[in-house]
Amino acid sequence: MTSPKLTRRAALTGAAALAGAAAATGRAQAGAPMSSGRNAPYYRFKLGEFEVTTILAGSRSVDDPQTIFGMNAPAEEFAAASAAAHIPADRTRFFFTPTLVNTGPELILFDTGLNAAATTAALAAAGYAPDQVDTVVITHMHGDHIGGMMKDGAPTYANARVLTGQVEFDAWAGMENETFEAQMRPVAERTEFLNDGGSVVSGITAMAAFGHTPGHMTYMLESGGKQLLLMADLANHYVWSLAYPDWEVRFDMDKSAAAASRRKVLGMLAADGIPLIGYHMPFPALGFVDTRDDGFHYVPHGYQMML
Repeated sequence: MTSPKLTRRAALTGAAALAGAAAATGRAQAGAPMSSGRNAPYYRFKLGEFEVTTILAGSRSVDDPQTIFGMNAPAEEFAAASAAAHIPADRTRFFFTPTLVNTGPELILFDTGLNAAATTAALAAAGYAPDQVDTVVITHMHGDHIGGMMKDGAPTYANARVLTGQVEFDAWAGMENETFEAQMRPVAERTEFLNDGGSVVSGITAMAAFGHTPGHMTYMLESGGKQLLLMADLANHYVWSLAYPDWEVRFDMDKSAAAASRRKVLGMLAADGIPLIGYHMPFPALGFVDTRDDGFHYVPHGYQMML
């Protein structure tokens, strides 16, 4: 049996008939107003017995991305890589994505965003209040990760212990950095320290990935036989950093060490098929990585974590 063909004339005739019917019944179709609201700023899924929620604590567009990413790449190569990924070479968008892990007994927040107001608003949208957070883990001490630690001169997460890498804290404590002094110094006495292989709680392990900052840490989650890596700022863009691990990123404090960390950790994720959450990946910041040529390829999450 063949399907009838819809000609342009038939389509126009049908549209006119529908319009006439609406007029005859006196029910004109008013245009729906456009919404200026954002999408929901959180995404939640299960990992074994853990409940994981990514929260979007900020997003903004930035011009001239090659002043930040691929600084050592020829402009033509940067443009070609961008075109192949269907993204413009002259403009990009940043995402800032803290992560909540609810283990059952404990609610753990990884990084505090650019500021307390934005992060706590996203936290509220996800159904949590700051005083419910039991532990705050700081992956590293750039301002977009520690900027929400304090609010109005007091700790934003008043009931939480603070955990961070020993190497990272010591490095920043020896610098003259205004954000560190305002956000981390006031909670120094309540801060506990981890080294490579240290445990946040059972099933959450610190993994050193130095280079982006002196003591930058990633965190491996393991529950119910499943794994996921919180990679923080190991790679800051899914094409210009993750796909090309040797391309220099302006924010990497030790660029050669950062590239080596990318190759090591991304190679492990690709080999073992472990999903990742990247702080600056396109929201909801969840995906996988494959090897491709001499680099890697980011595969956004589809429905794998919903099964």
